Amino acid sequence: MSGSPADAPATSGSEYVEPATPSTPRPTAKPVAGTAEGAPDMPPNPDTLTRPAPPTEVTASADAQAEKPTAPESAAKPTGQGSAAEVASDRNPIGSSIPKSGDDVKAAGLGSAGGNIGEAGTTRGTAEAGGVGGGAAGGGEPPHQPSFGSGAPRPGSPASMGGQPSYLQAGDSPWSVLRRIMSARFRAWYDRAGQRITQRTLKIGISARIFHPEPGSKGLRSKTLQYLEESIAHWVMSRDVLVFMIPTVDTQGLLHPSHIRLHDYAKHLDGLVLQGGADVSPLTYSEVATRHEWQGDRMRDMYELELLHEFVEQGKPILGVCRGCQLINVAFGGTLHQDIATDLPEAIPHVTETYEHNRHTLTFPEGSSLAQMLAPVDVPIVNSIHHQSVKTLGRDLSVEAVCAEDGVVEAIRYRKAPFVMGLQWHPEFHRAGGPEFLDCTPVLDNFLRAARETRF
Repeated sequence: MSGSPADAPATSGSEYVEPATPSTPRPTAKPVAGTAEGAPDMPPNPDTLTRPAPPTEVTASADAQAEKPTAPESAAKPTGQGSAAEVASDRNPIGSSIPKSGDDVKAAGLGSAGGNIGEAGTTRGTAEAGGVGGGAAGGGEPPHQPSFGSGAPRPGSPASMGGQPSYLQAGDSPWSVLRRIMSARFRAWYDRAGQRITQRTLKIGISARIFHPEPGSKGLRSKTLQYLEESIAHWVMSRDVLVFMIPTVDTQGLLHPSHIRLHDYAKHLDGLVLQGGADVSPLTYSEVATRHEWQGDRMRDMYELELLHEFVEQGKPILGVCRGCQLINVAFGGTLHQDIATDLPEAIPHVTETYEHNRHTLTFPEGSSLAQMLAPVDVPIVNSIHHQSVKTLGRDLSVEAVCAEDGVVEAIRYRKAPFVMGLQWHPEFHRAGGPEFLDCTPVLDNFLRAARETRF
């Protein structure tokens, strides 16, 4: 054991020059690093534990020193720094072997005091220190900040997780991801379209009643009025749909010409209701009125016939009430009894002073679609407020219901359209008439269902 300055570790204030050719092995014993004996101005401590280095380690150290190129004698070490081997040897007991792997480093307790750990588990540093370097002397990062080799990915990076984010599926390719994106876009569009079809509020048009000016009258009675009967509008709106009165159009008008046509209403509305009112003119079905008061409203006939045909061509549903039922029959070539009491003397009165409270029962022919819509009722009762009725059935029409007492036609249907039906009674008055009247909301629901299905 020697405590000479040549063998002692270099202090921060000394200039130590390593011998040019280390031809002899290092001493077999050295003071333990960190003891007082390691200082140059302290005497040797006899209690310091030393142990001889194994011959194999000495030989290996000598071989390593022999293979290391010699530095010029004139080259001096920077002040305050020794060789990496010297520093490494000062941090280990004399004669102890330097760990060769990451596991050895961990076992020796050098993980925090040693150098940087590479991807293969070996320590990085100077060649002299066998991969262990301390702080600035080793030339690496500080001990508490391990770095990774150029070939090893950092934890959490895409490369450390197989080269792709963990949320992607195994084996994903750009094409498979693109297919999923397009599929998601299509589903979103399909959902929006379905919502539009199923949830968009229906828009139902109702034909207008027309009040013609009375001779010699003033104010509103001197003007042509177009209006809705309140009950029919409220009955349709009871199913949460929008109702629009469709006015007459006059593209050749001198005062207020317009390019809007009834075709435009049929295009933008989802269904048509033909409400009751004045008689259908016999001129409309090529007959002459047998009485003056039965001449009907020829102007309204022309307006509603055009409107009806526009909706039929658009494939939109139509529901006719009272006069509307008669107009559907005339529109397809049928004729009417101008007056039931005159043409059918055996018939019961179908219009009285009691108006909507006048009633009779119904029967349904075999195969009637109307009977399938309505819930089974022992005695279906409806009101009767008409003095005209179907005489000759129009083409492609079928009878859906008749009066049980006299066989007068009470409902018809056009077979070549999704929904074109006429009811001779007024279903909008039934609820106010009492619970004994037939509940006709299933007819309205089927009409609105057809409107939703044919809206495009």
